[in-house]
Amino acid sequence: MANGKKVPLRRCAATGGMFPKKEMIRIVRSKEGEVSVDPTGKKSGRGTYISKSEEAVAQARKRKALDSQLGVKVPDELYDEVLRLILREKLL
Repeated sequence: MANGKKVPLRRCAATGGMFPKKEMIRIVRSKEGEVSVDPTGKKSGRGTYISKSEEAVAQARKRKALDSQLGVKVPDELYDEVLRLILREKLL
């Protein structure tokens, strides 16, 4: 019998696909306009999600999907940081 617990889904900013929240990385824009990666998923501010795949990060960078979702210019260093997190998680 299924446990009946609902798995929270989030939409990927790059691909538009729906994925379980645990398979996503949250990017947050604070009230001050700072953009950062939120590995805990609990930082306050405007957030958007990107799936944990290198293709999704490349697509988001190309389309500037995070810029439009968060309403600010997202620096290239943030995309590099997201890629590092994805690669680190694959190794573990």
